[in-house]
Amino acid sequence: MFIRSLRIGLVLGNSNQLGLDRMDNLLKAHIYDSRVICAYLAERAGGELLRGGWDTKVLEATADGLMDAAVLLSYEARLRPQERQWPEWIEGQTTKVLGACAALNARWMGHLAGPLTVGHIAVGCALAYVDFRHPDMGWRKGNTALADWFSSVESRPAMLATQPPKS
Repeated sequence: MFIRSLRIGLVLGNSNQLGLDRMDNLLKAHIYDSRVICAYLAERAGGELLRGGWDTKVLEATADGLMDAAVLLSYEARLRPQERQWPEWIEGQTTKVLGACAALNARWMGHLAGPLTVGHIAVGCALAYVDFRHPDMGWRKGNTALADWFSSVESRPAMLATQPPKS
């Protein structure tokens, strides 16, 4: 999610304004973790993506949890031999993804309807990843408001410009 969030940040902002005209700026800062790096870049761009206070931070954390579970499902399916996969664990990770989607739909639609924040970007990237790697998961079922929101977000120029290759 970090790479796509970074690329979206670059599409939304001026890379020179963010200090990315020289990549060593990030290396000299000795920062890591997607949330910290996104906060650093957002601050360099004027901080607007961080508005919304704790709600934005919790929304971003929810998206990170959703993404973590989706990535773990991908690793399990792609890297572990079929005979060594654990169905109960897979079910648990799937439940986390679907539970996060239900929570977003029930609790966060008011925030997602507001001005763009790093939380919006994180949720958009996480849902796009689920669609890309787990197209049959069915996260839209019962989450109509979230699905409608994502429909409008995934067609934004920054999301279109950062889609993974179709191969």
